[in-house]
Amino acid sequence: MDTKKINLDIHKIMTLLPHRYPILLVDRVLDLVPHKSIKALKNVSINEPYFVGHFPTRPVMPGVLILEALAQAAALLTFAEDAEAHDPATTLYYFVGIDGARFKRPVEPGDQLILDVEFERLRGGIYKFGARASVDGKLAAEAQLMCTVKHAEKPTIAEALPLAATQTADHQPAGTHGTTS
Repeated sequence: MDTKKINLDIHKIMTLLPHRYPILLVDRVLDLVPHKSIKALKNVSINEPYFVGHFPTRPVMPGVLILEALAQAAALLTFAEDAEAHDPATTLYYFVGIDGARFKRPVEPGDQLILDVEFERLRGGIYKFGARASVDGKLAAEAQLMCTVKHAEKPTIAEALPLAATQTADHQPAGTHGTTS
């Protein structure tokens, strides 16, 4: 069994995960032991968009986003093991279950959220992980995560072009639809 430890910066993370701001919730991988565990970091900033409404007078990171950060760390553990076979453009990582989710302390702006995920098993295409998030060595959240990997086909150029044309038309400045110079 390989016991090599791996660190990943944000650039490598972005080659492995399809997520982008504001939903990319892993900033750095501190330690990754293939087929075993991962320790990752999420810097929690007051600039996160969810703090505007959750809660304006006392910002707290939503628990579902803590679970999402843990799932992204689990995906990195899965994908880092077989990076050559993994294409973020066609590989999706889905939650299929969350058991025993518990939230022990609020996560606030300025916190460094440490994400510890341990691989437990792979059965029938379902990965199971034990996951814990902590701040300053104190448990913030924990859960059992079940996930699966699905592969989709890349869209062809012909399929992608109508989508791009629609997006361009929908994002014109106000008052310019249907006008000519």
